[in-house]
Amino acid sequence: MTEVVWRKRQPVAERLHFARVYVPGFQTWLLEQSYSPNTIEELVRLLAIWTQWVHEQGYTLATIVDGYRASKPIFLAQPKKIRRALSPARSFIEYLQVRGIIREFPSPQTPVEKWPVLKDFRTWAQTHRGTANSTLDNYQWKIVQLVTALGDNPSAYTAKTIRDFLLEATAPHSRAYAISTAVAVRAFLRYLTAIGQVSPELRYAVPTFANWKLETVPRHLKERDVDRVIAACSPDERSRDRAIVLLLARLALRAGEVARLQICDIDWRNSRLLVSSKNRRTDRLPLTQEVGDAILHYLEHERPRSTDPHIFLKYTAPLGPITRITVKCVVDSALDRAGVKSQVRGAHILRHSAATKMLKDGMTLAGVGAVLRHKSPTTTAIYAKTDFNLLGEVTRPWIGRLPC
Repeated sequence: MTEVVWRKRQPVAERLHFARVYVPGFQTWLLEQSYSPNTIEELVRLLAIWTQWVHEQGYTLATIVDGYRASKPIFLAQPKKIRRALSPARSFIEYLQVRGIIREFPSPQTPVEKWPVLKDFRTWAQTHRGTANSTLDNYQWKIVQLVTALGDNPSAYTAKTIRDFLLEATAPHSRAYAISTAVAVRAFLRYLTAIGQVSPELRYAVPTFANWKLETVPRHLKERDVDRVIAACSPDERSRDRAIVLLLARLALRAGEVARLQICDIDWRNSRLLVSSKNRRTDRLPLTQEVGDAILHYLEHERPRSTDPHIFLKYTAPLGPITRITVKCVVDSALDRAGVKSQVRGAHILRHSAATKMLKDGMTLAGVGAVLRHKSPTTTAIYAKTDFNLLGEVTRPWIGRLPC
């Protein structure tokens, strides 16, 4: 393995070599993407480490892409202070590509590119089933395992090979993992049946894993703990995080719904919020004063200047909308700052807490289901288990004789 030499005393300009002439433009490009001057200086310093190695190996500007491919396994095996140089190297190549200085930097082949049937399945599921992108993302990597194991020729699938794959793939994992894998495979077989690639009976080959509805009690935080989590997000220093947590804790939004919110979704005059829910549904929820004030404070004082229509943007460059993973991390950080211990973490714990509080405040199960935007009343019924008085709303009367 080729060694990467750390030349701390050698000037940065000398280590840039053929990249030196393009660095001023690269710095301007980074500045346009809202990188801070200090970060840009550090990125150029790390870039110099990489260009020094590339130059010593005989690569030039014309072969810089090949140099990046060759450097990746080498740098990944180095200490962190050297390994970090791969990131600005990739950004520098992207800059050269955007400016038309080098040929296009080929990206790794995605599963959808490798197996076109996955792309067709996603299109079919969105069009005919209304399946959300986040759900399809969860399906995809499990279907990739199926295609990798059984091949991409559906006519070769049999009931035995499908069952053997599922039992082997899910054996080391939990029951929940097994159920979700079975659901993904069953959805994929339903698509193959619709286009005539497999017989309709084949989807019944997917084994059914034990799943007792309403067997668990939804984990939630006590009201005082929710208040502590909200208080851990200062309106002056963490106004974005505060607005996110309030949307979860007061309006019971999902993480993906918060990430997708756009400025045009807020009806300030009528105090309403347009939410893009699962299955391409759109719902209007009341925007409370507390939540509205938090969003407005973030927009006026903390949100970076950007033409991006999304409400919540990332803190770090390059600027762009947050993801549902960001929302989860925001909640986890708030829980840690508040000192709230919870076995279940992430954004959904606040959604469960909001639903539980609505029930304790006297709202009916139907009302809670409307706020949570559940399609089926049985989905909401699980929250009745948090209050014994509410169980009467979802249980049937006893048909047997009373005890003597």
